[in-house]
Formats: sequence, structure tokens, C-alpha cells
Amino acid sequence: MSQFLDARTSQNASLANSIAIPILVINTPQLFGQIGLQTAGAGANPRVQFKGTVSVQLPLALVGVTITIVRGTLSTDPVIYSATSTFSLSVLAPQIITFSADDFNPPITPQLTYTAFISSNLLGTIRVGPENFDGAVYSD
Repeated sequence: MSQFLDARTSQNASLANSIAIPILVINTPQLFGQIGLQTAGAGANPRVQFKGTVSVQLPLALVGVTITIVRGTLSTDPVIYSATSTFSLSVLAPQIITFSADDFNPPITPQLTYTAFISSNLLGTIRVGPENFDGAVYSD
């Protein structure tokens, strides 16, 4: 039977159109969420489950937006999840990107830190909100 250990939330923007943060460098990860999960009492087979949302306003061009989650604090740390959404030229309204990811059998340390990044392959992409990143850790 699974044992719940900890859950955390990183809520950068709660409402639609509540922020306006441009992605200024092409294909360079920009932090939008970070959580630290406590693993005291962890047994065998630890696993972490994530979910999140990012909303972006896109330039009027074909654009790819990538969400990346790493175990650690730097974009160069081990990647746990990465996905790219490509949007067409006809998209005018802000686009909501949601994701769900898992990390199976991470190393057991007193705290596991996870960081969520967003990047774009085209200038003109603006983070507009909402933005959140949640995680929970379990073990057997």
C-alpha cells in the first residue's frame, strides 16, 4: 500500500492575464515553478507525481513552446519531463498548456527539489498566467 509523504505547490500566477513576462531569449529555459518535497519516512519504490499549467500569448507566427521539469534547480540538471507544443499561425487568444509527469525511483534524500521551465523557439511569446506547478511524493 502506498504511503503519502509530502505535497507542495508553486503558484506563480493565479489568474488569467495577471502577469506579462516575455520570453526574451530563444530556446533558453525560464523558470516558472519550483517545489521541494520532503522524503522523511520513505520506503521502497518512491515516486513523484507532477501537474501544472502555463498560459502564454503567442506571436503571430508558427511557434513551439517547451515545458521541461528537472530534478534539481538548474536547467542542466537531470530532465524528468519535457514536451513541446506547436501552435499554428491562426492562434490569437492566449493558449493554456497543461501537463502531467512522474519521476519513478528518484534518489532518496532529505528533500527532492524539482524545477519547471518554459522556453520558446520564437521571440514574442509572453507568459500571461495562470501558472502553477504541483507535486506529491509517495512510497511503498
